Amino acid sequence: MPRVMYMPYPFQIVQTPKVLVMLFEYANATRNVFMDTPHLEGPLEWWMGDSRGRWEEDTLVVSVTHFNDQTWFDRAGNFHSEALQVLERFAMTSPDHIRYTATITDPKVFNRPWTMSMVLYRHVEPNAQLLDYPCYAFDLGDTPLKPVEGR
Repeated sequence: MPRVMYMPYPFQIVQTPKVLVMLFEYANATRNVFMDTPHLEGPLEWWMGDSRGRWEEDTLVVSVTHFNDQTWFDRAGNFHSEALQVLERFAMTSPDHIRYTATITDPKVFNRPWTMSMVLYRHVEPNAQLLDYPCYAFDLGDTPLKPVEGR
């Protein structure tokens, strides 16, 4: 996180008054953004952090804390610590586009906060839907890799 936001797989947003849920095709992941409530008392260390959201006019602002240090930002292995904090902004720029901005703060890894920004595109194809994301277990004892029998 926020890597899941820029994976090349679709995701769906479901909004209720108390929680906004993001359902990701990638790894069948689910992310809950609890609205207008404070972060939980720590220390907690979660894979996707503790997401708390609020609306600032037409922009969803999400504060994410309580990460573990076991994830990374990209395939190059750029990492973070458990002190990571992310401030995300989701702003509709058109009916089919959201400007996503994430400011990354981690004083144990980075000298200063840094920001990434990208456009998220709505899938407008008829019958667009999330598909199952297959995850296979492999027996690493042999070459080449082969699926573990019975799974």
